Order: sequence, then C-alpha cells, then structure tokens
Amino acid sequence: MRGLIGAIVVVWLVIGVIAAFQRGYFGNDREVNCKTASDTALTVVAGPLNYVGANPKVSCNAPNPSK
Repeated sequence: MRGLIGAIVVVWLVIGVIAAFQRGYFGNDREVNCKTASDTALTVVAGPLNYVGANPKVSCNAPNPSK
C-alpha cells in the first residue's frame, strides 16, 4: 500500500513540474524572489489541479535588508 501511495505522490509532483515548466517558471530570464519561488513551488505542489483551472499565486513581501 505504501508503494502505491508513494507512486501516486511522485506522479502528482511530476505533473506539477510539467505544469510549472509549461508556464515558464524555470526560464533563465525570470527574476528569483519570494513571489516567483513561491508561485513555482505552489504550482508543483498543486500538480494535476493546474489542468482543471487552478492557477496558484502567492503574494509575499520580504523585508528589505538593513543598512
């Protein structure tokens, strides 16, 4: 049973990676910050839900470094 659940989780995450790749989240021209990293991670975790209308977005504000 654990093997089946493990296989389902792996397939779920692979589908999420494919969806993130199709949306261009792994391109070299993207700036890496809190929002883009969070959007990419959430898209991967959402997996197949991306193909039924889910478009996960995150808004985050990181503090500026002190001077």
